[in-house]
Amino acid sequence: MFLTSLTRCGTLKRTSTLRLHNYQSLLSYHTTRALLAKLNVEGLASKVDLKGQNVLMRVDLNVPLSKDDDVTVTDDTRLRAIVPTTKYLLDKGANVILCSHFGRPKGEIIEKGKNGRLNPVVPHLETLLGKNVLKVDDCMGEDVESAARALGSGDVMLLENTRFYKGETKNDPVLSEGLGKLADYFVMDAFGTAHRAHSSTAGVTQHMKLSAAGYLLDKELKYLKGAVDDPTRPLAAIVGGAKVSTKVPVLESLIEKCDKILLGGAMIFTFYKAKGLDTGNSIVEEDLVEVAKGLMAKAEEKGCELILPVDVVLADEFKADATTKVAGVEDMAGEWMGLDIGPESVKMFGEEIGKCNTIVFNGPMGVFEMPAFSNGTFSVAKYLAEATERGATTIVGGGDAVAAVNQGGYGDKVSHISTGGGASLELLEGKELPGVAALSED
Repeated sequence: MFLTSLTRCGTLKRTSTLRLHNYQSLLSYHTTRALLAKLNVEGLASKVDLKGQNVLMRVDLNVPLSKDDDVTVTDDTRLRAIVPTTKYLLDKGANVILCSHFGRPKGEIIEKGKNGRLNPVVPHLETLLGKNVLKVDDCMGEDVESAARALGSGDVMLLENTRFYKGETKNDPVLSEGLGKLADYFVMDAFGTAHRAHSSTAGVTQHMKLSAAGYLLDKELKYLKGAVDDPTRPLAAIVGGAKVSTKVPVLESLIEKCDKILLGGAMIFTFYKAKGLDTGNSIVEEDLVEVAKGLMAKAEEKGCELILPVDVVLADEFKADATTKVAGVEDMAGEWMGLDIGPESVKMFGEEIGKCNTIVFNGPMGVFEMPAFSNGTFSVAKYLAEATERGATTIVGGGDAVAAVNQGGYGDKVSHISTGGGASLELLEGKELPGVAALSED
């Protein structure tokens, strides 16, 4: 079978090569009028004199910590990602009150570690922002309100881990109101949690005069929704990963919008089974064979070309040093399992990508963590870089695809790398994200 993430912790450091594009680069990327309906941070500044005003900013500070001391930040990508919006607000004279979750403490107060207090990020934030950061030990209450009132102009305050409150993930109105007492204005810049209706992402907006999207969120919306709602055609999606079950909704949505979809990852064997082919010992979701048939039929009906690999790299066992061979998809049998797309498929995918002007990449083509089965994924990343160079819009979404592109050294050679896993998928599926829906209209 394909394994899309052998060591998720091991991929975190690789993401440090993520390129933080300047917001102004978005001006060259066309978007629909609907995408511009939500107020963004510049729109907020045009409506309100922010000097001396408190602005509550929801960010994603959920960074990895060293296993050696549970304190040292090993990848500050997410910290760097909040800098453009934070500095913009500070330049306008606003006081920025940062709030974020950190791990999954599930309502418990944990002093140290991945689910603990946000203290480890303070030194990094101070370096990145060039300012002192006042850290408080709660998210709401009289002491926090007093600290918020004492802010002057251009100050930065960091609240404690929002998930120390069990009600955070349940959109608890008490926590929402408590956060709302700290500021009159709200900026949402945590795309990775925008698909969750939490107190700090959605509920809090009910207690704000205006709520706006930060640069990071605004950019994600423009790229991801622009790619599928108003693309420069031809539009292609490259969808990989281990299971069809996790990708059915996004495939159904993409079939409606794409000119072609290229499939990779272990999910292809369920499609082969649906076509009546022997899949050997490769992973097949038997209960989704009929679903795969339905997706192929829908693609044909909609005029979307659904492209499956023509050959695969087989292994006699799931090991990095397994015996391997390449076989056509009609020659799979016995105890052999597919762990990557084959060389002919790689070539074919390159040719198809070369024909398209907007390409979305979601999910690896094989077990890219093992060198013997990484060629498909890294080749696709290379083709995306080449497409970007010729002027195509290339978007990478999903944790494993992002890790692979960065590991291959192509992170700064694509148009956009999404910061959200589940949020990216739900946006591509056409779902409304609660953290976006709650923002003020422009």
